[in-house]
Amino acid sequence: MTRRSVWQVMAVLALASGALTWPVSARPVQTPNPRLILDTVKGEIEIELLQGDAPKSVEYILALVRKNFYRGLRFHRAEKVLVQVGDPTSRDMTRKAWWGRTSATPTIGVAEIQRNLIHVRGTVALAHGGNPAGASSQFYIMKETNSSLNGKYTIIGRVRAGMPVVDTIQVGDVLKQATVKGEDPQ
Repeated sequence: MTRRSVWQVMAVLALASGALTWPVSARPVQTPNPRLILDTVKGEIEIELLQGDAPKSVEYILALVRKNFYRGLRFHRAEKVLVQVGDPTSRDMTRKAWWGRTSATPTIGVAEIQRNLIHVRGTVALAHGGNPAGASSQFYIMKETNSSLNGKYTIIGRVRAGMPVVDTIQVGDVLKQATVKGEDPQ
C-alpha cells in the first residue's frame, strides 16, 4: 500500500468513526420532499410527496397545484378502501354522473412505478384509465392496505397528517384549496 493510500484509508475510517467531519460546504445537500396541503371541508390533510421515487409525476402535480387546478374540486370517489379527487368536471354538480371520467391534459406520459412502494393506509397514488403512463390530475389516498394495486399505479406520496380527515371524506366533499407547504398560495 502506498503512503497516499494509507492516508486515504485513515481519512475514510476517521469519517466513519465520527472523529472527522466534512466541512459544511462539502456535505451533500439534501432537499426535503415537498409537502402538499389539502384544505378540505372536513379538515386538512398533509401529504409528503416522494420526489425521488416519481420525479416527473410529482412535478406534474405540483405544477397543477401552483396553477390552483385543485381549488373547488370535489372528491368524486369515496369507498371503504380509498378516496379520489382530481376531475375538473366535479366542480359542476349537474354533471355528477360524469365525475371521475376526465382529467387535466396532457397526461404525464410516463409510469414511475417503484416495486418497493406498496399500497398501504396513507399511500397517495395517481389514478389512470388502464395505462399508468396516461395518468394526469386524478389521485387517490388509501384508507386501507390493498396489495392488488401494487405495481399498477405510480405512488407519489404518503399522508403525514390528517388520516382521520381522509376517513370522513364522502363523495361531493369539496377540496377548498391545495397548496405546497412553505409557498404562498397564488
